Parts: sequence; C-alpha cells; structure tokens
Amino acid sequence: MDLKKKALFNELGDIELSKRRLINGNTTNLNDFNNIKYTWVSNWYRTAMNNFWIPEEINLSQDIKDYRLLSPAEKNAYDKILSFLIFLDSIQTANLPSVGEYITANEVNLCLTIQAFQEAVHSQSYSYMLDTICSPEERTDILYQWRDDPHLLRRNKFIGDIYNEFQENKTPEQLLRTMVANYILEGVYFYSGFMFFYNLGRIGKMPGSVQEIRYINRDENTHLWLFRSMILELKKEAPELFTPESEELFRSMIKEGALQEIEWGKYVIGNEIEGLTEQMVSDYIMYLANLRSANLGLGVIFPGYEEEPMSMGWVSQYSNSNLIKTDFFEAKPSAYAKSASIEDDL
Repeated sequence: MDLKKKALFNELGDIELSKRRLINGNTTNLNDFNNIKYTWVSNWYRTAMNNFWIPEEINLSQDIKDYRLLSPAEKNAYDKILSFLIFLDSIQTANLPSVGEYITANEVNLCLTIQAFQEAVHSQSYSYMLDTICSPEERTDILYQWRDDPHLLRRNKFIGDIYNEFQENKTPEQLLRTMVANYILEGVYFYSGFMFFYNLGRIGKMPGSVQEIRYINRDENTHLWLFRSMILELKKEAPELFTPESEELFRSMIKEGALQEIEWGKYVIGNEIEGLTEQMVSDYIMYLANLRSANLGLGVIFPGYEEEPMSMGWVSQYSNSNLIKTDFFEAKPSAYAKSASIEDDL
C-alpha cells in the first residue's frame, strides 16, 4: 500500500462519512463540525480548547530565589531535564504538520493543529522559566544542553531519527512507526522530567515551575490520548499494517524508550536528590511502559510491573492542575474545569 499526500484543494473529495479514512482517503479538507466520522474527536476538541493557558500568568518570583538555593544535584537535574523538555516540545511542533499532511480525516487534523499550537505554548513556557530565573549565560547553556551533552543527544536521536526517517520514506509503515514514536515521546519520555518537578514541589521548592509543568502535563495527557486513538483507528482501517512482526517492533520501541528513560534517570537523578531514588524511577518507568503497551493491545513488556508503584503515587496527585481530576495513567482526561468528560470507549 502506498501513502498518498492529501490534496490541499479538492472539489472532488468525498463527503460521505462511510468513505472517510485516516490515511489514503479522498478529503475535501472542509472543516464541518457537524459531519465527523471519528466521534471521539468532538469531546477531545472541546477539552483541548478549554485547556488554554498563558505561561506568563504563573508567578515565578519564589522560583528566582529557590533556584539559587537548589543543591548541586537538584540544579544539575533541573537544567538538564528542562533542556530535554525544551527539545521534545520543539521537535513535536516541527513534526506534527508533517504527520498531518498524510491524515485524510479533517476532524483529526483539527486535533493535530491544536496539539501543535499547544506544543508551541509549552516552548514559550520553558523560555519564560529560563528568562525569569536564569542569567542570559545560564539560559543559553541550558537551552543547548540537549545537543552538547552526549547522553542527552543519544536520547533525542532515538525519536528524532524515526521522525527524520519519515521525511525520507513516506510509507504507511513509516507513518505508523512515527505515530508510535510520538506515543512513546508523550507517554514515556516526558515522565522522568515531570516526576522530578513534582518531587521539587512536594519538598516545597520551585512552586512556579511545578505549576507550569502541571499545565503542560495536562496538555500532554490529551496528546497521548489523541495518538493512542489514531493508532487504534488505523488498526481498524488498515489491519495489514499490524502484522506480528510490526507489533513486535512496536513493543521493542516502547521497551527501548523505557530503558533509555531508566538510564537517563540514573544519569540525571541518581540517588542524590531528596525524595527520589534510581529504583523509584526505574520501577515507575517500567510500569508506564507496560501501561502504554497494554493500551495499544501489545501486552506486558516488563513482567511484575503491571501496577503503579506505591512509592510513586504522589506523581498523579501533583499532575492534577488546579484540583482538576485526571485519570492520568490511562491517558484519559476525566473532567476538566470548563469541559465535559472524555470517556475512553476504544
């Protein structure tokens, strides 16, 4: 099966919902909100739109003081993890339009457009944090650690190279692999970063940074749900892409992402930060990898880590921005302040 790029202007496109497809459809690109095939999009769209926030609304005055009082291990982790998050959101902003060029369901493309906007807001948030708490020299050093730190560069290349491969090889198989890579980035890669900031919050440090991360986390939760839904829809429409060999490849990708996350946790968090240990990070990441794999119907990757570690229960509490109830580990927003709940019926 070839992968066809959608036409931009297509007066001969199909209007009938029965003919609409996630890829290789014949779309008009008309955004008709009353004529959608993928019914989960409606709640997702409203939830994502109601998540709107502005980074500069969050007060970082305490963080300016706290940053200078962080221990050497905490400051090193803060800088490196922030650099990593900056890279992840930046590459997401750049890659999502490339995916959207081959998605032929206009309602799903609307979701991808919102996600790209939110990734840009996240980049703005990190810039605001750096500009506020750091000197210009520190800012530049942190901003480019993702490129200059060999360990961090290796991590980035795992996902980045898959994204680049899609630029060179536009096939359905490579698009699906890119979607799974996106799912790994959203569902595994972010989490040592998030947990580090939440750990700072529970010991009373960097409250503004923690709140920025909570809002980012809320957005990423919906992004994870979006790509999970897209992958599962593609499994219905193009089951030939989900061979035993390809599903084993996806499992190995999730496993590799988790192992890299564990090694990253050892490198940047280690056992020198109050409230966290290498074992806590490792247990949590293996649990997340199992959850992400199971949610795609791929089974358990790390036997014995199917349940959330008791030592990490506080992460989900901190992810509840403004007391918003979130079914965080299922990648499913349950109730947002201004939006209806999304029920996972996949």
